[in-house]
Amino acid sequence: MTKATLIAAGLADKADLYAALRRLGAEIADLTLEDVLSAAAPAELARLRTVDHGLLRAILRSGKGLPASPNAEKVLQFLATATVAPLFVPEIGKSASIALLTRGELPDMPAFSDRSFDAWFSAKSVPYGLGTYGERRSVYATDQFADSASPERRTRHLGIDVFAPALTPVFAPLGGKVTHVTYNADMLDYGNTLILEHDASGTPFYTLYGHLAGTLPGLMKVGDTVAPGQLIAHLGDWHENGGWAAHVHFQIMTDMLEQTEGNFFGVGHESLWDVWQSICPDPNLILRLPEQRFVV
Repeated sequence: MTKATLIAAGLADKADLYAALRRLGAEIADLTLEDVLSAAAPAELARLRTVDHGLLRAILRSGKGLPASPNAEKVLQFLATATVAPLFVPEIGKSASIALLTRGELPDMPAFSDRSFDAWFSAKSVPYGLGTYGERRSVYATDQFADSASPERRTRHLGIDVFAPALTPVFAPLGGKVTHVTYNADMLDYGNTLILEHDASGTPFYTLYGHLAGTLPGLMKVGDTVAPGQLIAHLGDWHENGGWAAHVHFQIMTDMLEQTEGNFFGVGHESLWDVWQSICPDPNLILRLPEQRFVV
């Protein structure tokens, strides 16, 4: 059986093309995405063409037993010893906070997209609320968080959320340069969004700050150099941050995949969690908060 025949058979009539690609990566040692796209039948090809091809390549690498992101190891090594500035002042780690878990641990807590959350959080009388990395969130189980390659929704959170009042200043934890200043306008998207590029001893990586205030374009311009500790943004209010209670979604990307428009996946697939962890490792590598801060 030829490689093309194996590929076509491995994809044919599969509801989950991600799982099929991972299997093919394990079975065919020299498989490339170009091989897959050349051999796929029209129905599967049409579905694959709508998906970020960087993600598809990452899945193929994982099937071969390789890191999904080739940059991940170097970025993790760099962050293990890098000097970081606080994201907020006063520092989260030196202030009171509450873990804002969404799976019933706080049964009286309104959804982050419910305006009654503001009064609920204010009554807690703590400066910061923390939404966790890797949490499975039912709010994302809608068509907005799906694609044509799989029926699975992206439900696992790729960032850490830090809740505080609207217009709270946000500071750069690392030096870098501005690559995107974007308004992602869809409901439950990021609203005002900033992406910075950083250098891990010659390897680029990125941090994303979502749900920001409309002050962002006046503070940051694409190409600007950013110093650690520099004011980069303010937390946005409901009308400008995608329709959420005021917070920042803070995320690390070791690879931007093929995302070029100033947005990036904020949640990943449960079945591909190892892939997403390689692409978007735990932002607590930068925040460096004790793990008990994320537990109710």
